[in-house]
Amino acid sequence: MDFGRVSGRKVREGSVWSQFSIRQRDQSVGEEDSGPMVRKVDSSEVSLRQWLDNPGRTVNALECLHIFSQIVHIVSLAHAEGSIFHNVKPSCFVLSSLDRVSFIKSASCSKLESYDHGSVDHQTAGFEEGPSSLILQESQANKHCESELVVLDSMIVTNNSSRAISQIRSETTGLQSGSGVSFHPVGAFGKDGIGLKMSCSPKKLILDMESSCYVSPEEAAGSPSCSTSDIYRLGILLFELFCAFSSLEEKISTMENLRHRVLPPNLLSKWPREASFCLLLLHPEPNCRPKINEILESDFLNERRGDTEQRDAAIELREKTEEHELLLEFLMLLQRRKQDEADSLKGTLSLLSSDIEEVSKLQADMRMNVTPIKDSGLGSLNPVEHYDSGSSGSRNRADKLIEESFEKEDGSNNANIPFLPKSSRLMSNFRELESAYFMTRRRFMKSASKPYARNSQRSSGGRGYSLHIDRSSSSSQSSKEKSNDSRQSGWIHSFLEGLCKYLTFSNLKVKAELRQGDLLNSSNLVSSLSFDCVGDFLATAGVNKKIKVFEYNSILRSDRDIHYPMVEMTSTSKLSSICWNGYIQSHIASSNFEGVVQVFDVTRSRSFMEMREHGRRVWSVDFSVADPTLLASGGDDGTRVSVNTIQAKANVCCVKFAMNSGRSLAFGSADHKIYYYDLRNMKMPLYILAGHKKTVSYVKFADPTTLVSASTDNTLKLWDLSMGASGVIDSTLQSYTGHLNVKNFVGLSVSDGYIATGSETNEVYVYHKAFPMPASSFKFTDPHSTNEVDESSLFISSVCWRGQSSTLAAANSMGNIKILEMV
Repeated sequence: MDFGRVSGRKVREGSVWSQFSIRQRDQSVGEEDSGPMVRKVDSSEVSLRQWLDNPGRTVNALECLHIFSQIVHIVSLAHAEGSIFHNVKPSCFVLSSLDRVSFIKSASCSKLESYDHGSVDHQTAGFEEGPSSLILQESQANKHCESELVVLDSMIVTNNSSRAISQIRSETTGLQSGSGVSFHPVGAFGKDGIGLKMSCSPKKLILDMESSCYVSPEEAAGSPSCSTSDIYRLGILLFELFCAFSSLEEKISTMENLRHRVLPPNLLSKWPREASFCLLLLHPEPNCRPKINEILESDFLNERRGDTEQRDAAIELREKTEEHELLLEFLMLLQRRKQDEADSLKGTLSLLSSDIEEVSKLQADMRMNVTPIKDSGLGSLNPVEHYDSGSSGSRNRADKLIEESFEKEDGSNNANIPFLPKSSRLMSNFRELESAYFMTRRRFMKSASKPYARNSQRSSGGRGYSLHIDRSSSSSQSSKEKSNDSRQSGWIHSFLEGLCKYLTFSNLKVKAELRQGDLLNSSNLVSSLSFDCVGDFLATAGVNKKIKVFEYNSILRSDRDIHYPMVEMTSTSKLSSICWNGYIQSHIASSNFEGVVQVFDVTRSRSFMEMREHGRRVWSVDFSVADPTLLASGGDDGTRVSVNTIQAKANVCCVKFAMNSGRSLAFGSADHKIYYYDLRNMKMPLYILAGHKKTVSYVKFADPTTLVSASTDNTLKLWDLSMGASGVIDSTLQSYTGHLNVKNFVGLSVSDGYIATGSETNEVYVYHKAFPMPASSFKFTDPHSTNEVDESSLFISSVCWRGQSSTLAAANSMGNIKILEMV
């Protein structure tokens, strides 16, 4: 049941009021009384006040009698419970499209009062104190009005219509001298007359006028309200139902005369019976007015009961039809959506079937092309003979994995079922692998639909693309088909390579730990790690203003309690980044917080080049692998490349040269974007990569056309530079999540498709570029530390792969450095 709302359709059941009252009282037990539950008016409903004031309304006797009868029944329920309804006003009712009347809370509604044999009990009746279920708190009376539109003199007035307000004021000013209407510039309406308060909104004017009109004579004289006051208000409502007005002036004048029981001539001539009953209800003496039960049993309502019941039956049939239409619409919409899902699933199954067939064909071709091997210990190995058994083995493992997944969902014990570790990891990350498969498949399907191009590259000036189509007449039809087949099956090699590499390693183990004498010093935060070009030396730099170079093999020796650097070089400020030269093994570059970039000769343990072009802090420095004479640095004042400068709009946090070219440079910025420049045209970027939500802290190249970025928005992103056609790339190949990074520089390193990064949970995470979930992780712990340190404040500060190996160096904010290896 809809609490706070009484419908004319339900009141005829007789027991609705009692059920409503009891349930409201039950609700208050053990709960805070938050007031009556009142719902908003539906869009298909209209306020009875708006319906009455519609200037185009024509009086339909049966329709008006039907509306009046429903309101009488609603009032009778209140009187049967010993309460005064008090809110017999059009603004307190809404009318559905089928002429169903419902009571709502309105701006003009006030609290009901309980009475005993016509006397008034001035004690406020709350939900928990009395049986009345339609009590509306007076303190909320002027806070809510569910009827948002009021029709006034051929014009719909809204709260925000200043033009309507001015029009009302001009009309009422014009009526002041000719209509004999009294006006009150301040205060409320008078007791004996109808006035308009000019200092309030148009809707408030209408509601105030309604409140003044619906005041009974005894209430106007200062007597308390009683049940007969509701009868008087029913008379005013009946009058408004059968008397339509064409203007505001006419309505004000007629309502003023009604207070003196003077009815308009057209009402007396056209609706004499209704006018007579209206005067009976408007009798100035309360005791001469009929009781609510007498109205229900009167000939006025019962003589045309057959017509009203027939109308009710037609309305109810229409309501049921509309309800069935609503259900039918829902079912049809649900069917259409499920059909779309079925069509999509059908296409997916078709794609999977073709891919399974293609992979099986490739597997068969590989087996057929292998020569049988004869070995004295193993005998003859013929791949063709074992093809069927191998295929059935794959299917059997798949069936077992499916059974395992069902058993895990059921919560049953499956510890005794033997599975391969790779297969187990495959099932535990099945959804992520599924997503990566379809993403890879869509990307290759999209590229296969494009015309075959031998070479597609951006022009050096950054003005567009030049597409060179292979038009060689010597290429035969078979070679074209072979090329097309190769492109269509390219997804297999790409996805299979990523899957195999992802499943190859599952953990990180500590291979060695670099122990330094001042490990417990709080200023030992390592901001950068870097291996030299051959992996023989590891350099560290941080806030202690020192660059330390360790021999890698000496770190691996377990017989040493403390490792001493082979070379130690000092800077004038805190160091932010270091980078070895990829060609000259003894050269290492550094950047510091004072904006100074230095190049050190490790063999001489001193700086031989110092650049002070930056005026502010420098965050990153990088040597070009393709051209070792080029050095780039990025800081809070922009990016500088040896003798040239790129002016950035925001702070530059990282710089990186492309792998195969000294002419291409990428840098990440505090404006959440990555900029890729061709150094031969530094006026504008070649690409702008937009997708991060916070500062881009690192950029690294995974291959010549693929770039990985890290940001303090908790994500790493993989970008394909060949996707950019307009210079702006806003879609990524992959987003990696699992680590935590919201405020610190935690490091980023890429090697052979593996992406290593730190986390603000003091963990190292390793991803493979093909999949969005971590392949492995490692939690830093320091069993040798005796100081009590808040572990929640620790984070990984730097990571670095040792060339193309599976070995990784990582450091945290305490200066703890570990050599990790994927296993």
